[in-house]
Amino acid sequence: MKKLPPKNSTAKEKPGSLRIISGAWRGRSIEVLPGKSVRPTSDRVREALFNRLAHSFADEGFRLSGARVVDVFAGTGALGLEALSRGAAQAVLLDRNPDVIGLLKRNVGKLGAEDRTTIMNADGAHLPRAATACDLAFLDPPYGEGLAMSGLNSLANQNWLSSGALVTVETDASETLADAAGYVLLDRRSYGRVAITFLKYVG
Repeated sequence: MKKLPPKNSTAKEKPGSLRIISGAWRGRSIEVLPGKSVRPTSDRVREALFNRLAHSFADEGFRLSGARVVDVFAGTGALGLEALSRGAAQAVLLDRNPDVIGLLKRNVGKLGAEDRTTIMNADGAHLPRAATACDLAFLDPPYGEGLAMSGLNSLANQNWLSSGALVTVETDASETLADAAGYVLLDRRSYGRVAITFLKYVG
């Protein structure tokens, strides 16, 4: 019988993993930090989100193929990397946690995506000025801290979004996302305890 380490043990938890669902890197795994410091979007929710991106917003002028993407509060980088796997041209992965920055570098390196990816140490609620506007933004802040609105305002104010860009915001299903200046609500879907809100940036 395997013994559990004592409560005061300094033994480190091993990192977990999740998989890229579809595209060029389908089935490839990326690393997840142990513990609860990073909450990756589940496979089920990611699959539903990307199905919506692939099939529901062509009338809005959106195409994932060739898109420039920014992944705010990136965590594992799963959303930005999934977008690259499915044909996005470039991705910027943003986070301010030093451990997460190291994780992002490992995950990008594992997929050989260095030439299509920029990793930035930045606060998602107070972004720096963008070098290039993006066509798609993923916003996945910690739940219940009111950071979604700050992130949306920062994306708009710091020129991260091209006109007509699509923005997805992941929140707890119990959270209400207020109207944000410069955005039009396209859809909101709940997946158990998680909600994804789809917005269009109109400037």
